[in-house]
Parts: sequence; structure tokens; C-alpha cells
Amino acid sequence: MKLKISNTQFYKRHNYEILKYLNYSNVLHIINLNSKDKITEDISNKIYVDPQNIFKDNNLSYTQKFNAIILTDVLESTNDLGDLFLELNNLLLPGGKLIISSINTKWILVVKLLEFLKIKQNSNKLSYIHINKISTIAKISNFEFIRSYTRQFLPFSFFYLGNLINKVFETLFFYLNIGIKTYVILRKVEEVESKKTKTIIIPAKNEEGNLLELFNRIPNKEDFEIIFSCGISTDRTIEVCKQIIHKNENLDIKFHLQSKKGKANAVWESINKTQGELIAILDSDLSVDPEILPSFFEVLEKNQADFVNGSRLVYEMEKGSMRFINLIGNRVFQNLISLMIKQAITDTLCGTKVFKRELLKNIDWWRKNYNLFDPFGDFDLLFTAAFFSEKIVEIPVHYKARTYGVTQISRFRDGFKLIKYFSKSFFAFNSSTIR
Repeated sequence: MKLKISNTQFYKRHNYEILKYLNYSNVLHIINLNSKDKITEDISNKIYVDPQNIFKDNNLSYTQKFNAIILTDVLESTNDLGDLFLELNNLLLPGGKLIISSINTKWILVVKLLEFLKIKQNSNKLSYIHINKISTIAKISNFEFIRSYTRQFLPFSFFYLGNLINKVFETLFFYLNIGIKTYVILRKVEEVESKKTKTIIIPAKNEEGNLLELFNRIPNKEDFEIIFSCGISTDRTIEVCKQIIHKNENLDIKFHLQSKKGKANAVWESINKTQGELIAILDSDLSVDPEILPSFFEVLEKNQADFVNGSRLVYEMEKGSMRFINLIGNRVFQNLISLMIKQAITDTLCGTKVFKRELLKNIDWWRKNYNLFDPFGDFDLLFTAAFFSEKIVEIPVHYKARTYGVTQISRFRDGFKLIKYFSKSFFAFNSSTIR
């Protein structure tokens, strides 16, 4: 009796890996016909194709456009990668994602050896294509490379130790991209000019002396829904917010009294009241100029990115704006997080962020599946965008010292919470799991 390695566990992990991409509102999953029995996820737009004749027999005669397209076991068998990308580009909405799963080229010799030894079932004639070549061909077809990563070192259960072995190796060697299964995420490049409805959330606690100036400096206020989300304060923060609303009844301004403490609570409770297609978070301490917000919104309206993050660590800071130990902590987090998410981020804790409303569903998925708690909400926003392979761009902002009040952040207590959050997120980003 010949020993054959089962690929059941391998595809179970793959099915789990693509679950997050099925969270997009409109997804098409294109699967190699030979892998029909291996893909178990439930999705209405799922088709099985012969990769060598993928555009024949009306396999892809869709009139609708998709937010994301997933390819499983297709890339290796297609005859013309350029034509494939061009056709898929036509099926995507502007900014839509193409998620490609393939075998890591570093494992080709191992795969061939296992097939030669009759331990693994022989594959059809396959073309394993390096990520760099995929990116080059995709660029010609109006795609941009967002990121790539690998999963799985042991493709079978191995007496139920496979999951543990995978977690250990994926964690230890996460940055080397030497797992068996490669995932490449591309984004359709198509700059558009579309006006979106916009919301600005302003968390405020003990900010009485800043709120009126902050509000007055927001440009084109009539273009925005503005929500003051206030915590119980020892000064007149709540009264000032209500006065602003009363004096500007012609504008769309709302007030929310948060039920718990913390900036994250203020943000998440307010988001449930928002109407905007684009949502901004603007801290009320005037450390960042409110006049910068239109530039953030413009990037998203032109479809140049999916998430815009402010960066305080590019320009020289105003004296007294950030304590030295906080600056060191921000620099450390900047490098660790950039390494983890494999995207260069210069400032992970800037309170000024703008994102698409579609991100909210993904944030909910991220927090529920990994049971994470971020006291500020900054990591939840940034990490979710990176986890779901959104295109993140940064806009430098001038960081200024407070002129009223004191920071609501405890360097050591909150710093410890962020370290704990980062540690748990690290495993979420870099290891495969099976439900």
C-alpha cells in the first residue's frame, strides 16, 4: 500500500484564510475545477473553471462588478496571465481587490520530489510564478501591489500536531515568506472623482477650552456631518458642545454622551449614529490642524487609497507637543507594526484618520474573531485596514502642543494595554488557524 499525503487539512486552512475576504460586500470566487470538492465556504458568486479556458463558454459573462475577486488554484494553470488580469480588471469596481492564492515558488522542488516519490498525487502541468513576476504583469493590467504573505509549513495534521507546528514556524519566520501557500493582494488602479457624504467624529473629554476654536477652524462645515462624542467631564465640555449645536442649527451637528470611559468607546458608540460614506476621527485637543481634513477626504474621493492615516513623525514637532518617552514609544511601535503588517507606517497612534464606511463591517469581524480590545481605537482601525489588505496612505501633519487641558492618556497603563493588544494581533496577522 502506497503512502499518500492527504490535502484535506491544507485546504481547511486555506478555506479559513479566505474567510476574511468573503467579508467584502460583493465577492466573486473563481476556483479551479479540479479543486471543486476542496472549497467549502458558502458564497453565492462562486464558479468553477478550467484555468486554460477560463474566458470561454461564458464562464465569466458577468454584467455586475465586484469589490473583490479570489482566485484559488487558477494562476498556476492559466495560459496567459496578462489576459487573465485584464479580464479580471474589467470585472472589478475601482479600488477592487484581487486576491490570488498560489504555491510558494520556494517549495517547487519539494513538491516535485514528493510527487516523484509517489507520496503526493501528481499535479497537472503547472507554472509556479514568482511574486515579483506576478506584480510586474499585474501592473501592466492596471493593478497595484498591496501586499503578499505566506501560510503553512506542514500541510497535514501530523497526529494533530500540525496546527501547533504551523503556528510556531509561521510566527518565528513570519517575515521570510517561506510558507507553502502564498497569498498576493492586488488593487485595481482607477482614479475617479466622486463626491461622498462625510462624517467627522470628535471625541471630547475635559476639552472646554479647545472645542469652539476647533469647530470654527473646520473648513466647509456645511459639507460634513459632525458628531461630538463626549465623556463625563469636570469642566464645561458638554455645555460648550450643546451651545455650538444650538448656535448652528443650519448645520448637521449631533451630540453623543458616551456610556463608558475611553476614546475607543466614544468612537464606536458614535459610529453607530453616523451617516457618512467617509468617516474621520479628529481629536479635540487641537494638536492637529482641523484645516488638514479636506486633504484626507480628497484622497479617498479620488480612489487613491482606502484608508488615510495622519503622521505626526514626519515634520518637526512643536516644542512640548510630545514627551520624549512618548516619542520613543511611538518610534518603537512604528517599526514593530510596519514589520508585522508588512507596510511602511510612520505613525501608528496619530488620532487623525479617515476611512471608508465599508471598513466598519471588517472592524467588527476583526474584534469578534480575535477578541481584542484597543483602548483608543487607533489600532483597531489601522490593523483592520492592514489585515483586510486595504491600501493605506499617510499624510504628514504638524503636531502642536496643547494650549488647554491635559492629555487623557496614561503612558504606562495605556502603554501596557497597547503592548498586550499588539502581541495578540501579531499572532492574528502571522499564523493560520482552523475554526
